[in-house]
Amino acid sequence: MSENCGPSFHVNEFVLSRFAPYRIVAMGHELSRCLSRAYAGEGLTIPEWRVLATISQADAIAARDVVANTPMDKMAVSRATTSLEVKGLVCRVTDPKDRRVSSLSLSVSGRAVFERVAVLALSFEKKLLSALSLEERESFDKLLAKLERATYTVAPESGVLDFATEVNKE
Repeated sequence: MSENCGPSFHVNEFVLSRFAPYRIVAMGHELSRCLSRAYAGEGLTIPEWRVLATISQADAIAARDVVANTPMDKMAVSRATTSLEVKGLVCRVTDPKDRRVSSLSLSVSGRAVFERVAVLALSFEKKLLSALSLEERESFDKLLAKLERATYTVAPESGVLDFATEVNKE
């Protein structure tokens, strides 16, 4: 092993398998993978399902708002939206006053696909949450909402990034 290999900074307290952000992301990926089986029969990918579900929440939604309401980057949303349009599940209407703005809605067949998958998704959620008592579910929901709010307040003004810069300089 070369002298240049190995950690330059070691933190004994850091255990990846106990690191909350890692656990949350890993669980999210596993849940998405498991749930994707529910809509694979509809020919949907994970990004397509996320976009379809987001669009389903309104009669019509601006394309930029789909990006804002999904945990995906703009290009992934764009590719999924284009694919859903090609499959005939989503309709796009361009604003005649501003051609840069478009509105998305589910087609009749898109609504039908969404409704079929939503039933499966809700069943999946029910089975998952059945591991918790009613009181635990209520607590979980409150704690999850609290962590979601904290996510937007922790970085970068929290000083975490400043600390990372200082550690990396050493």
